[in-house]
Amino acid sequence: MVDTADDTERRERPGPTWGDRVRFVLRGIGQTLITLGVVVLLFVVYEVYVTNWFAEHEQAQVRTALKKQWLDAVKDPLLPLPGQSAPKLPEGQGIAYLYIPRLGRDFGYAIVQGTSQADLEKGPGHYVGTALPGQRGNFAIAGHRVGKGEPFLNLDQLQAGDAVIVQTDSNWFVYRVGGTPGDISAAGLDGVPGREIVDPSDGNVLLPVPDHPDAPAKHRWMTLTTCHPKFTATQRMILHAVLAQTVRAHGLAMPAAISALYNQVRS
Repeated sequence: MVDTADDTERRERPGPTWGDRVRFVLRGIGQTLITLGVVVLLFVVYEVYVTNWFAEHEQAQVRTALKKQWLDAVKDPLLPLPGQSAPKLPEGQGIAYLYIPRLGRDFGYAIVQGTSQADLEKGPGHYVGTALPGQRGNFAIAGHRVGKGEPFLNLDQLQAGDAVIVQTDSNWFVYRVGGTPGDISAAGLDGVPGREIVDPSDGNVLLPVPDHPDAPAKHRWMTLTTCHPKFTATQRMILHAVLAQTVRAHGLAMPAAISALYNQVRS
């Protein structure tokens, strides 16, 4: 049999060297890492941007429904008549508005009833079973910190004494963050700190007197909970505030006494 030119070329072509094999493996690893990087990047874009877009749409619907409810309602559903218990509020429905002057005049969210994932994708959620706005005990709400609307993204910027405002149909409740000047983590009223970092399983922060299981509820607390640190859910950052002022006012317009609180924010 006569060899062809192609047969001769194949016999004379050297086989892959050890270096060729190493480069082949490294190229494969590099391409795999690039693919994984693209997947992670797409996931981050979805979690941070796409979920925010959906959450903003849901929040807008809740705000619109709550405004209509207040304009049409005869009385504030959060304020039962004397001798009556508070009505059971449907989960996922707006119950109040939240404002935090330190986070700017454009910070404003409708608070929904409930803390399921579906509820929290609409906005900050009220822990069912805790007090309602202005009531004695602990009015507690949760909110996402990154993605899904991220209402509590900058909650770590709050300082001791900062105002946290809750608007209902009939009242504007002004809570003040605990702690001491210059040390928000210091124990204040009833030994409750203004801010603390806890494990996700720590339910004592939601007690009528936060962190004090046997203490009687003498004051009107508000607790904000969110994930900590940012982009993780390994711990929870907790803010505690106590009711300092109530401004009675019907309608959607912000009273002058509440608007003035924005001018009191200090760096």
